[in-house]
Amino acid sequence: MKKIVLITGVGGGIGNATAKIFAKAKWHVIGVDHHQITSEDSVHHFIQADVADVAASQRIFAEATDVEGRIDALINNAAIQICKPILETTPEEWDTIMATNVRSVYLAVRNAHPLMREYGGAIVNVSSVHALATSMNIAAYAASKGALLAFTRAMAIELAPDKIRVNAVLPGAIDTPMLRAGLNRGPVKKGNIEDSVCELGKKHVLGRIGLPEEIGQTILFLADDKRSSFITGHALIADGGAIAKLSTE
Repeated sequence: MKKIVLITGVGGGIGNATAKIFAKAKWHVIGVDHHQITSEDSVHHFIQADVADVAASQRIFAEATDVEGRIDALINNAAIQICKPILETTPEEWDTIMATNVRSVYLAVRNAHPLMREYGGAIVNVSSVHALATSMNIAAYAASKGALLAFTRAMAIELAPDKIRVNAVLPGAIDTPMLRAGLNRGPVKKGNIEDSVCELGKKHVLGRIGLPEEIGQTILFLADDKRSSFITGHALIADGGAIAKLSTE
């Protein structure tokens, strides 16, 4: 029986790479994104929806029920990032980040549970190293990812009786449009983004930033019961050694 995975934020860098990796591993991929995506062989069924909206989230999983009747893995990947100082972040921006990055996961878990409780499965939440160590001018995003990490632990405890494992992936700097947009907001000269990416990579123990495919493989590991059946309530950090190194060195 082919396994079913539902991936939110499937149009983004990590989401798109993750969909391709699951499809290559012979999973059936249901992809969700706020924006329409171009035709993609790795997404077998696409749903355009705002995952932070209550009615839209219900519609997503109602459609998944009609199409497949169950899901074996839920990947909560959708997220937005606003790079602003705390005092310049508006209440509306704060609420938008929390809705997309945290409330959407709460809604997804509630709506996915009926599709998972009979056979069990896995939930993988894409958090961030910003949940553990962060930077200037990214407080709202860091707070949302910290909340998601705590929520992961709570979910793991409550869903274990239904044989649903819950873990988080904490990516570091990954070469995605979100990362490049964040670098563009900083003191980067126009047309010099590649140099900025290279300089950022040099700060890592491995000497480079990560690739979306590397995070996708990590997500597949945590979603696949044959690979990680005794892991739940944990965070797998994939950051090229960034957090391992003292900032004072």
